[in-house]
Amino acid sequence: MKKIVILGAGTAGTMMANHLKHELKHDEWDIIIIDERKEHHYQPGYLFLPFDIYAPEDIIKSITEFIPKGVHFINKRIEKIEPTTNTIALTDGDTITYDILIISTGAKIAPEETEGMKGTEWHQSVFDFYTFEGALALRNKLRDWKGGRLVVHITEMPIKCPVAPLEFAFLADSYLKHKNMRDKVQITFVTPLSGAFTKPKSTEALEHLLQEKHIDIVSDFAIQEVDNANKKIIDYSGKEVPFDLLVTVPTNKGDELMARSGLGDDLNYVPTNRTTLQSKNYVNIFVIGDASNIPASKAGSVAHFEAEILTENILRYMKGEPLKEEFDGHANCFIET
Repeated sequence: MKKIVILGAGTAGTMMANHLKHELKHDEWDIIIIDERKEHHYQPGYLFLPFDIYAPEDIIKSITEFIPKGVHFINKRIEKIEPTTNTIALTDGDTITYDILIISTGAKIAPEETEGMKGTEWHQSVFDFYTFEGALALRNKLRDWKGGRLVVHITEMPIKCPVAPLEFAFLADSYLKHKNMRDKVQITFVTPLSGAFTKPKSTEALEHLLQEKHIDIVSDFAIQEVDNANKKIIDYSGKEVPFDLLVTVPTNKGDELMARSGLGDDLNYVPTNRTTLQSKNYVNIFVIGDASNIPASKAGSVAHFEAEILTENILRYMKGEPLKEEFDGHANCFIET
């Protein structure tokens, strides 16, 4: 029996498990998915939790709800991938072998990469909303917050869901209006980009929305540190933006497993062929979703389109056929305002 192993049971990993379950003969291929978590988090829901639009139970489900019957789920932590021997070492001492490996370990925030970000004000007046813990703490803060300077900040690209920080600013504007305290809050959107978004046409449209909602924008801001004592962020040129409440998107990085395994770049993303989704270094390893270094948005819709192409390419690989070079970075995204 041959084995195809999927690392990570998030959006990308569970989609691949469901696709492959329908394509592979169960008496020839064993599909295994490994994840240390017991809960599946609907990550886009983190955006709505701070504003009491979603509750925790709307976001968190059991991981097993999304894994199809016939796919083996191993609920353990992975210590290391050994690509030269096609083995995966688990922290409990067990070893899993594979014929084909799919890496779908996602991306995580790394606030420790910026001086002072995870300092004394972390989850006091400095918050993230890219984790459940951060979004929940921010919800509790906003419920009683009396107003002041709200700064919505992006550290650097790439980040998961590039439009989410803008959506946060827009939803904050709406939330504060409904609480009859919009006039007590100055909202500033701070970005390392030259405009509100990554592309000129999008920037033109989205900056218009910022102006309509009286949200200030500070662009080309390359953060150096968060000054917790004086509550301000400082960039490398000395520019300062003061805050009473800082909602930041820290540096995003791939899973530490990639560093331990020698498979990642300096941000722990796996070097991946941008059109076939095959690892650049190992022919029997494929990468999907936020774990790869391809120049596409890190978003669930991207993983959706990738999954369709990757499923076909894995079937082609099994048959010894050339892989299709079809992925073009396609994504769909709506913007909550």
